[in-house]
Amino acid sequence: METFQKLKDFYWPFKKYFFLSVLFVMIVAGITVVYPIILQITIDDVVIPGNYQLVPFLAVGFILIMLLKGVSNFLQQYLGDLFGVKSVYTLRDQLYKKLQRLSFTYYDNARTGDLMSRLTMDVEGFRFFLAAGFRELIRVSLLIVISLGVMFYYSIPLALVTMAAMPFLAVVVYRFDKKVHPAFRSVRKSLGRLNTRIQENVSGMNTVKSLSKEDFEIKRFSSNNVNYKDVNIFTSNIWSRYFPLMEFIGNISMVALLIYGGYLVINGSIQLGELVAFFSLVTYILGPLMHLGFIVNQFSQAKASGERLLEILEAKEDIVEEEDPIVPERIKGHVTFNNVSLTYTEDDDSALKNISFDAPPGKVIGLIGPTGAGKTSITQLITRFYEPEEGEVLVDGKPTSSYSLKWLRRHIGFVLQESFLFSTTIRENIAYGNPNASMDEIIAAAKRAQAHDFIMEMPKGYDTLLGERGMGLSGGQKQRIAIARAILIDPSILVLDDATSAVDMETEFQIQKALKEVMDGRTTFIIAHRISSLKHADEILVLEEGEIKERGTHDQLIKQHGAYRRIYDIQYQDRDSIMHSVE
Repeated sequence: METFQKLKDFYWPFKKYFFLSVLFVMIVAGITVVYPIILQITIDDVVIPGNYQLVPFLAVGFILIMLLKGVSNFLQQYLGDLFGVKSVYTLRDQLYKKLQRLSFTYYDNARTGDLMSRLTMDVEGFRFFLAAGFRELIRVSLLIVISLGVMFYYSIPLALVTMAAMPFLAVVVYRFDKKVHPAFRSVRKSLGRLNTRIQENVSGMNTVKSLSKEDFEIKRFSSNNVNYKDVNIFTSNIWSRYFPLMEFIGNISMVALLIYGGYLVINGSIQLGELVAFFSLVTYILGPLMHLGFIVNQFSQAKASGERLLEILEAKEDIVEEEDPIVPERIKGHVTFNNVSLTYTEDDDSALKNISFDAPPGKVIGLIGPTGAGKTSITQLITRFYEPEEGEVLVDGKPTSSYSLKWLRRHIGFVLQESFLFSTTIRENIAYGNPNASMDEIIAAAKRAQAHDFIMEMPKGYDTLLGERGMGLSGGQKQRIAIARAILIDPSILVLDDATSAVDMETEFQIQKALKEVMDGRTTFIIAHRISSLKHADEILVLEEGEIKERGTHDQLIKQHGAYRRIYDIQYQDRDSIMHSVE
């Protein structure tokens, strides 16, 4: 119960619903056992003696008991579900909040599909046991205990004979659970692999079709589908073997009850009605005993789900705020790196090594270098997506750790290399960082990003609903909407992470022309592979293997004949060669 104990804070505040539900479960269990007693009274005290005048009273009493059971059933079900739903609402809410607080370090090692599975299937699995599992365990236990009590009240010898086969049934149920639990786990894993295959295929359909890999994907899906079929057949085989055995043992009890009970009726030791009641009571024991295996299986599944949820809740938060963070009205945007080093994981090489530079307010810093050189890592340290391993990152002369996280990030505008757009309107995408912005402000931001014209050409203009991840827009159009989104928050620091990589040369020129006005007065970091995107920067940092190899203006770096000059020669010689071949 350690897992349930750790998650107690989420369900214990709603314990009143659980205990009220248990109260009505007890009423239902008690009334259920009353049925055989009423049957016994009807046979022994009404039918056999011929006291038919009691029939109306028994009928009315039986109807009242049925009404009470119906109301109790409703309340125990409703209150149990209320307990589970309210508990899981709080749990899911905290899980989602926790995911928002976790740093990029956590997401670097997490799988999207796995996280989604935990927030849906695992949460629901835990909810189901809270809502029904505990309640069902109590119901089953009460039915068995009360039924046994009534049976021993009627006849101790007959009860002992009837129960002789029960230990064997308990052993079979235990063995069944040991077999079926791993089988169910295999089914869930196989279904997860099947769903993953479908998800990846649908998400990468463009790649599949462009490379004519439809047949290959069909074979891969077929392999997963066959595996899912096989594990289901294996599970069905377990059920097919164990359930007839359970039923056979139960039938042995019934035969023993019939033979010995009939003998006792003939001898006058018990009445006929009591024997008939025994048959009903035995079913109230056999059924719950066989059902106990399912409850144990549900418990183990809920325990496994709870453990997976605790892994998220107990995950270390690498990025934390100070107790009294700084929240100034606005920052100037003065960024300083002092001997900063960064390593993402212990086994990896350093992403950054002794990085030092100063970016005064309003200056434009260009970052260039090969993939993996550390360009993006620098900008992610400014926003505290990661913490430096050594050294310090300062904004306006104060460590980034001294600021409020939300406040700091709201003053830094990001346009990432892969622009992510939400499945909502263009207007809401642009205003995502500043939802209170007026329509005039949204349009102004779109115009600065050279996005207004193509937006107005769309069916509903700014109210056009975008597909998943901006489906329906070109790469350049998505990039310009992302730029407009960054502009609208009026940041003090602007980060353009290869922001013009998805646009053609003409559009890139237009965006850069528009961004000149936007960059005015803002500290801007431009990450680019094209020299044309950052040649006008106040300072360019050339990175290789996490270190700054060269720094200076475009003209200064060209004269050094180093790494920057090599990049320049490759890009511009290729361009000149293309232009010459066209001529």
